[in-house]
Amino acid sequence: MGKWGQSAIALGSNLGDSRAILESSLKILDQTPGIRLELQSSWYHTKAVGPPQPDYLNGCALLKVEMSPQELLYRLLAIEARFGRVRQERWGPRILDLDLLLFDNLILETPKLTLPHPCMRERAFVLVPLAEIAPNWREPVSGKAIEQLVQEVDCSGVTKI
Repeated sequence: MGKWGQSAIALGSNLGDSRAILESSLKILDQTPGIRLELQSSWYHTKAVGPPQPDYLNGCALLKVEMSPQELLYRLLAIEARFGRVRQERWGPRILDLDLLLFDNLILETPKLTLPHPCMRERAFVLVPLAEIAPNWREPVSGKAIEQLVQEVDCSGVTKI
């Protein structure tokens, strides 16, 4: 088949048994043909942003993938749907959120997918767990390593559990 690429995803949940949901979603990803779970971060307790809602459990994972970024995004959305994710309120509570952050060193902008993820550089709940597992990965737009980016955000609301 094709060549394997490296991808980074962010995971989050603040409805239901968040830890079980996040761990199950990683198992499903790892059992998906063309996806191998390489590394996962610790889980982090994170203060919610947006409308009043429960706090989040967040983490990141590194995947080896043998598919296009668009196909990987489709798989992530399908797994969210499997857990009952309904996209209604912007920044609203969610049972499962899977975001594609990085795909090799690709910079891409399409109507459905932007790489690297357009908000990742401002989000401590993404950068803290990502820095744990991929500190030297360079975000291709800024050219900065994840360990540098995490120093540029307020990480006070993100606590390792």
